Amino acid sequence: MRVAAVQTRAGPEREANLAAAGELVEEAAAAGAELVVLPEYFSVAGPSAVLRAGAEDAEGPTAAWAAATAARLRLHLLAGSVPERRDDGRVSNTSRLYGPDGDVVATYRKIHLFDVALGGLRFLESDTVVPGDEVVTAPLGPGGAVLGLSLCYDLRFPELYRMLALQGATVVAVPSAFTATTGPAHWEVLLRARAVEDQVFVIGAGQVGALPPGMPRCHGHSLVADPWGTVLAVRDAPTPGVVVADLDLTDLSRIRAELPVLANRRPGAYRGLHDDAGGERSAPRHGGS
Repeated sequence: MRVAAVQTRAGPEREANLAAAGELVEEAAAAGAELVVLPEYFSVAGPSAVLRAGAEDAEGPTAAWAAATAARLRLHLLAGSVPERRDDGRVSNTSRLYGPDGDVVATYRKIHLFDVALGGLRFLESDTVVPGDEVVTAPLGPGGAVLGLSLCYDLRFPELYRMLALQGATVVAVPSAFTATTGPAHWEVLLRARAVEDQVFVIGAGQVGALPPGMPRCHGHSLVADPWGTVLAVRDAPTPGVVVADLDLTDLSRIRAELPVLANRRPGAYRGLHDDAGGERSAPRHGGS
């Protein structure tokens, strides 16, 4: 299975962002990609006011563009994330997977919000976005691959990725706007760690460079890692572009058989894992909406 991670540098203008992303999706399709992953906030990026103003309904212009693009190119397209306007007026950071027929296969709303202080600057995603609470996987056609959905800051919470693996994920996507402050030390390490510990392929698609004021500079370095932790492809250039890699699901099955980490788990010994103040565990959901 051939996959691609698209690296972009988005701004506040949706039309320009979609045009730029579209060229890169075309490049990935021409390279034979069957699954293309776009970054977080690829359609509109900026501070809270920009995200609120650019928020769309579930069937808004970005959704129409993504559905048409997936159908025209006959591939699975993960529309990294868009600010989604909810029925109650709030905003979600929402990722949608579109199938080769243009239909929505799965919807994921970011669970872990980026509320941090870095280098003297505070970033409070929760000022704009409400968190999701559903773990989402989706089949990728007849080949047996199952995609697990996540977004950026989720990468720091291994419980989510273990739940995705237990739900059957063989490939996990991480659309991101990972910061240039933490990226050099943490981005590749965490992607490879999630791949190794859950024995899945991981696709990290990132924003790169200077985004609009109010958003941190982004690390880029979009990459694909295999279940052994090997980086199959990476974009080192600090510019928009595409990385393509071939995923061998037979190799994944071999690794899981020879090193049966998931089978050797001892859930009974983990009783206190979700007893902390924030540890309310949600029910798994397959192909969320």
